[in-house]
Amino acid sequence: MSFFKRKKDSEPQFYATVADGLKKIYKGKLLPLEETYDFHEFVSPQLNEPDFDAKPMVLLVGQYSTGKTTFIRYLLERDYPGIRIGPEPTTDSFTAVMYGEHEQVIPGNALAVDKSKQFRPLSKFGGSFLNRFQCSILKSTVLKCVTMIDTPGILSGEKQRVDRGYDFVGVLRWFAERVDRIILLFDANKLDISDEFRRSIEAIHGYEDKVRIVLNKADQVDHQELMRVYGALMWSISKVINVPECPKIFVGSFWDQQLKHDLYRRLFEKELQCLFDDLQDLPRYAAMRKLNDFIKRARMAKIHAYIISNLKDDMPKLFGKGRKKKELIKNLPALLKKIQEENMVATSDLPELTEMQDKLAQADFQKFPPLKEKLIAQVNHMLDKDIADLMAIVPTDFTEPVIRGGAFDDVKDMTSPFGFEKCEGIDLGAGEPDWIVTKERGKWDDIFQSLSPTKGKITGSVAKKEMVKSRLPNPVLAKVWRLADVDQDGMLDADEFALSMHLINIKLDGFDLPDDLPSHLIPPSKKRLFNGNGGGSGSGSGSDRDSY
Repeated sequence: MSFFKRKKDSEPQFYATVADGLKKIYKGKLLPLEETYDFHEFVSPQLNEPDFDAKPMVLLVGQYSTGKTTFIRYLLERDYPGIRIGPEPTTDSFTAVMYGEHEQVIPGNALAVDKSKQFRPLSKFGGSFLNRFQCSILKSTVLKCVTMIDTPGILSGEKQRVDRGYDFVGVLRWFAERVDRIILLFDANKLDISDEFRRSIEAIHGYEDKVRIVLNKADQVDHQELMRVYGALMWSISKVINVPECPKIFVGSFWDQQLKHDLYRRLFEKELQCLFDDLQDLPRYAAMRKLNDFIKRARMAKIHAYIISNLKDDMPKLFGKGRKKKELIKNLPALLKKIQEENMVATSDLPELTEMQDKLAQADFQKFPPLKEKLIAQVNHMLDKDIADLMAIVPTDFTEPVIRGGAFDDVKDMTSPFGFEKCEGIDLGAGEPDWIVTKERGKWDDIFQSLSPTKGKITGSVAKKEMVKSRLPNPVLAKVWRLADVDQDGMLDADEFALSMHLINIKLDGFDLPDDLPSHLIPPSKKRLFNGNGGGSGSGSGSDRDSY
């Protein structure tokens, strides 16, 4: 039985198990190392209980008028308190959209002292930022499992020269460290990446695994322009995000208005499904994400301890301290390389050089402690043993349901005719009184008769000559054969041949074929084989079944 005490509340069960475990090992093993070497001043603020208990968070980032606020409204299918939507920079604040029984807007200064929420460390960015930060509380089913973070529109042109009055990029970096997903939104009509947007994207360096890119308002351009826009976006992003492969780009128009150009309607629907699949599973993977970020933090804390202790060791005991401090800061690249080689540290785990030098210039090296091997060993044991024990708990948490409500219920609807791929593809004809294959039966019967059937059937070798004309790969045609040979006798009669042609056309139209034949596609003459249970052509046997 797990030694973690499970909370008996409405929160998903894995928050109690994994979160409580992380709280315990953080306070007992990692926090002492962080406090000893001023990790909270140099790198990242201290973690509090709400950081471990928080629901998954989604951060939306983009230039003004790319549809960030509209995207949240689209997910919730309703307005939230304090919402403002317009073509110009209307959202001038960071807004956390969270679940609550009573609708209200909580100002940033009140959030900074609220122990029940994870935003207290944001007070370090000053009153100017807190005046531009708020929390919108509303009762929405979607928000029971996720928190949405709306951000001010990133400025371009002359506007980006206006001083915001606070460290905008620093705030983004703080959120990037803690959120589960970062969505970068681009407008299909304006792909330019301003200097402020570039700095904002660079701020999330190290968290590229959380990034998803959305090309919004794609219906506003025609199909030819869309191809050019997509290529231009890939090129622009590759210049900013320093990763071997560009993150996944979701193309669509994420609002509830009429599509201007719907040639790519099916593409938009598929992209919408993929994006919602990614978002909907966030609660299930939240525990793993917390573990991943915790391990990354522990690794950074160790590296920071090596840096501080090395600087302490190189300082003189009595004279020339000021001159030596400047020399050590100047030679910081050499020290980082030394630490990297001695401790087998990846380059990506090292702190940003210029930022670290600026912070060291303000520090008192005399107060730096020497390396305490006991604290390092304690963190190593935590990574080797305690984290491994928590990893064993994570699989039991996958019973947590996915996000429900709002647009998630509509996009994932499988009952109405407007569900994804309902009444089209393999689902076409479901619920209709007549067999859907009979609508084009005439031409297929003519082809069947031209193949000179024997006793009303054709062999696999004969059917193959006709089926390969579709130019589909042999594995696909093998699947068509398996589904169409309903009675599994290694041959096709007229009904089965017509069914095979219908399945081929479904595949040629861009739809996937199922593993088992749906009941509405079973030929009426074969219904008796299933005793009314329907569905599921077996693998069968027969010499001609190996024709493919």
